[in-house]
Amino acid sequence: MAVFSIRPMTEADVPAVMLVETQIYEFPWSGRNFIDSMRAGYRLHCMWLDQQLVGYIVLMHVVDEFHLLNISVRADLQGRGHGKHLLLWGLDQARAAGASGMLLEVRPSNTSARALYEKQGFKLIGVRKNYYPAREGREDALVMFKKFSAME
Repeated sequence: MAVFSIRPMTEADVPAVMLVETQIYEFPWSGRNFIDSMRAGYRLHCMWLDQQLVGYIVLMHVVDEFHLLNISVRADLQGRGHGKHLLLWGLDQARAAGASGMLLEVRPSNTSARALYEKQGFKLIGVRKNYYPAREGREDALVMFKKFSAME
C-alpha cells in the first residue's frame, strides 16, 4: 500500500525538487531560490508517495497573512488531485497559524491552477503588470486572495 506524506523540505531535497521544477516550468525557480527561501524561514514542504517526490509547496507568513509562492506537482502526476491536496494542506497550515487569509499570484495562461484556486474560494483582487517572464516578453500576474472566515 502506497504511503503519502508531507514533510519539511531540506537542502538535500533540492536536487529532486529541481528535476520537477525544470520539467514543468519554462522559467523555473533556481535551486538557490529554494535554499534562500528555507534560510529566510519560509515554509517549504514536499509531498512524497513512498520515496518518490510528488510535489512541493512554498509558503511565506507575512504579518497576519500567508503568501503562496510556489505549488508544484510532477508532470506525470498532475490531474490526480495532488495539487488540491497540497493547497488544502497549505490552507490548513495558514489557518492553524492564525492567518486571516492567503494571497497568491498566478499566470493568466495557467488555466488549471486558476480553476483550482477559484474552486477553493480564491477571488481575483488585482493584476501585477508584466510580472512573469514569458517567451514573448512578460506576462501579467493575477493576484488572488482567500479570506478565512471564523467558521473555517
